[in-house]
Amino acid sequence: MTTTANAASYFVDRHVAEGRGGKIAYREAAGKKRSLTYGGLADQSARAATAFLRAGMRREERALLLVLDQIEFLPLFWGGLKSGVIPVPLNTLMTEQVYEAILRDSRATTLVVSEELWPVVETAARTSPDLRRIVFIGDTPPDGTISYTAFMERCDPAEIVETSADDVAFWLYSSGSTGRPKGVTHIHSSLQATADTYGAQVLQIEEADTIFSAAKFFFAYGLGNAMTFPMAVGATTVIFNGRPTPDVMRDILAAEKPTVFCGVPTLYAAMVALLEQEGAPDAPLRRCISAGEALPEEIGRAWHRLWDVDILDGVGSTEMLHIFLSNAPDDVVYGTSGKPVPGYDVRLVDENGTEVGPGEIGELLVRGASASNGYWNQREKSRATFEGEWTRTGDKYEQREDGRFVYCGRTDDMFKVSGIWVSPFEVEQTLVSHPAVLEAAVVPAQDEEGLEKPKAFIVLKEETDHEALRGELKALVQDRIGKWKYPRWIEFAEDLPKTATGKIQRFKLRG
Repeated sequence: MTTTANAASYFVDRHVAEGRGGKIAYREAAGKKRSLTYGGLADQSARAATAFLRAGMRREERALLLVLDQIEFLPLFWGGLKSGVIPVPLNTLMTEQVYEAILRDSRATTLVVSEELWPVVETAARTSPDLRRIVFIGDTPPDGTISYTAFMERCDPAEIVETSADDVAFWLYSSGSTGRPKGVTHIHSSLQATADTYGAQVLQIEEADTIFSAAKFFFAYGLGNAMTFPMAVGATTVIFNGRPTPDVMRDILAAEKPTVFCGVPTLYAAMVALLEQEGAPDAPLRRCISAGEALPEEIGRAWHRLWDVDILDGVGSTEMLHIFLSNAPDDVVYGTSGKPVPGYDVRLVDENGTEVGPGEIGELLVRGASASNGYWNQREKSRATFEGEWTRTGDKYEQREDGRFVYCGRTDDMFKVSGIWVSPFEVEQTLVSHPAVLEAAVVPAQDEEGLEKPKAFIVLKEETDHEALRGELKALVQDRIGKWKYPRWIEFAEDLPKTATGKIQRFKLRG
C-alpha cells in the first residue's frame, strides 16, 4: 500500500491490509439486495480512477456526481481521490437552473448521473461548454452518454496518486438557501480530522456498528455519517436512494437493525408523530444524532421516551465538513447544542467583532482542522467567512454559565422587539411543545405602527379549532418565555419551505 496523505489510502485501502477486505462496507436498503465489501471498494475505486484517467481527465479537474445514495457512488468518489480528480457530489433535489449554474461555475469536464435524475439535468448537461463526457447509471444510456458499465469495463486498477495533506480532495456545494450555491473546497486531511474528533470522541463509532443515515451523501453531514465515520473504523453502512419519509425510515430501522441512526430535526419530529401512534419498531439503536438545524427540546424528550436512547444534537456546516459543537453521550441537555467537540474552539462575537460573555448573544465563530480552505471562485464571500483560523458560521448563540451553547437563530433571522433580541428558534421550540403542533417557523412582521413583532407559521399534527389554538399558543409563549415574544399573528400551513437538507427557509415566509 502506497504511503501517501491521500485520504483514500486511510479510508479504503487500509482495510484490505488490515484484514477487513471481506467485510461488508455498504449494503443497500429497501430490497435492493446489493452490497459492497471493503475489498471490493478498494478494487472498484482503483478501477474508477483508471476510468477517469482513460477519459482524459487531469488532476484537479472536476467530476460532478449527480448520483443517488447507491453502490456506484462509492467507487466514483474514492476513485476520484485515487486519481487526483476532484469529485463533487451534488444535491439531488435541485432545479435545472441550479445545475446549469454549477456546471458553469465548476467547469466540470465529466458528469455522472443516476437514471432517475437525468430528466432534470439533461438540457443543462447537453449545453454545458466544458463537459466532455456524461456517464449514465442506468439500463439504457441516452444518446451522447456512456453507461457506467462501459465507463468501468476493461479498467485495470490504478496506483493511488500521491498527494499532500493540503491538496484539495473534493468539493461540496452549499445548499444555497439564501443565494446561489457556493463551491466549498475540502482538503485530504479534513476527512480524517472529522473522524478523529466528532467520529471517535462524540459519536464513538465502533467496527461492530451498523450505521444508517437519513441524510444523504451530498450533504456534508450525511457524507460524514455514512462514509467518513464508518470507514474510519471498518463498520458497515446501510444506504437508501429514496426519500426519507417517516414510514420508510421506520421500516428500514426494523429491517436493517442499525445501531447508529443519523437524522435531522424535521425528520425526527415527523417520526415521533408517527411512532407515538404506532410504537417504535424493534431496532438495536445505541446512538442517534441530529444536525442541520437545532433540535427542539420536546422532540428529543419524546424520542427518548420511544427508544430509551438520546439524540445527540450538534452543530456543523458545509464549511467545517461536520459537527463541531455537540451534546455528548451521557451528557445531554435538550434545548442546547452542547459544548465544543474536542479538537475545536468556538467563540461568540458582537457586530463589532468583540467577544461577548455568558448570557449575551453573539455570532458563533469556530476553528478546527476540518475547515474548508475557501469558496471556489467567490473571493469576497471567502474573505467574509474565513478569517485566518476562524470560520464565521452565521449562527447566533448564547453561552450559558455552565459552558453550554443555546441556539438563537441565523444571523439574518434574528430581530428585535422593543429593543430586545428575539430568537425565532426559542419561540418555535415553545410552540412545538404544544401537543397539537408538528412544526413552527417564526419571522418578523410589521404591525400597524411599522414596528417588528413575531409572526408564526404552524403545521398541525391533525386538524383542530384554529381560533382556540391561536389563543392557547399565544398564552403558552407569554407564560413560558416572555410577554413580548409571543406571536401577534399565527397562520396555519400544510408544510413549511425547506432546503433539501431539512432547514426551514424562513426568508420565504417574510411578507
